[in-house]
Parts: sequence; structure tokens; C-alpha cells
Amino acid sequence: MPDHESQNSPQERSEEQLALASAWRVVVLNDPVNLMSYVVMVFRKVLGFDETTARRHMLEVHELGRSVVWQGGREKAEAYAYSLQQWHLTVTLESDEAH
Repeated sequence: MPDHESQNSPQERSEEQLALASAWRVVVLNDPVNLMSYVVMVFRKVLGFDETTARRHMLEVHELGRSVVWQGGREKAEAYAYSLQQWHLTVTLESDEAH
């Protein structure tokens, strides 16, 4: 195949842009301040988690020091991160370099 045909087609470029747009993770980090029950409540209120999911993520934060609580597009990731920070959780955004 000639080199000029190996360039990305418009469809491939748009799929790549879509993959990059959904390649953001909202990560909650452990902190010494917030009670576990408070973190569960915040996850339920902000992220809409049910009790079981909220507890599982809280335990990940507590035991592993971090939990990916959401992933997707950058704008929504930033909105979730901001909301969680308003509730005084320690949050970071990560780009998914694998895409």
C-alpha cells in the first residue's frame, strides 16, 4: 500500500477524537479529614451511586488511596471533579494515555 493511503481517513480521525474526548478519569484520593460515611453520602448525591457502589468506591479510596469514580468526556469529568471538590473531597483528573 502506498504511503499516502496510510494516512487517517476523516472517519478514523473523528473516531480518534471521540476516543480522546472520552479518555478522562475522575479520581478521588484518600484524605485524613472526611469520614467514610460522608464520602459514601457524597458519592450517592453527586454521582448518583447506589449504596453498594458508593461503599465499594469509598473502600477503594480508604484501602488503596484512590478510586476512579467516573470516566468519559473531559467537560463532564471536569464538572464532576468540581462538584466533588465543592464537597471537600480530594479529586484529580487523569487523561487516559492508552487511547
